[in-house]
Amino acid sequence: MKRQLIKFAAVTALASGMMFAQAPSPSPNTQARPHNFIRQHMARIAQQLNLTDTQKQQAKTIFQQARQTAQPVREQLKQNRQALAEAAKAGNGEAAIQQLSARQGNLLGQMVAVRTEAFAKFYATLTPEQRTKADQLRQQFQQRMLSRQHSNG
Repeated sequence: MKRQLIKFAAVTALASGMMFAQAPSPSPNTQARPHNFIRQHMARIAQQLNLTDTQKQQAKTIFQQARQTAQPVREQLKQNRQALAEAAKAGNGEAAIQQLSARQGNLLGQMVAVRTEAFAKFYATLTPEQRTKADQLRQQFQQRMLSRQHSNG
């Protein structure tokens, strides 16, 4: 069970990374560093998988669509986080906090589904050799996460 959870987390992390690969350029009032990091990360993955120009375009389309699908859920997550903070400060009681927490879990589940569906579509565009390489990258990611977990725990 724990192994399946780690695999799922790694796939989700890879999918979410791919999802933001072609994020729009930030406005001058926002920091560009996260977007640059994501673009550089995705460029490395594209290079490591040796994606064709067609595959790069397909990935861009897939993850842009996923980002658009996820936007309302991200906004709901933000609003619900604020409502949770307000409920805690106001002392609204356990029932209100439980209800908002359950809502937050549901929204997070929706985000995972969007990201995983996008990754599945992307994965389907890969050749068998690219899939093997993607699986190797995922395993390396899992190992790094486990080693971080052990060093922080």
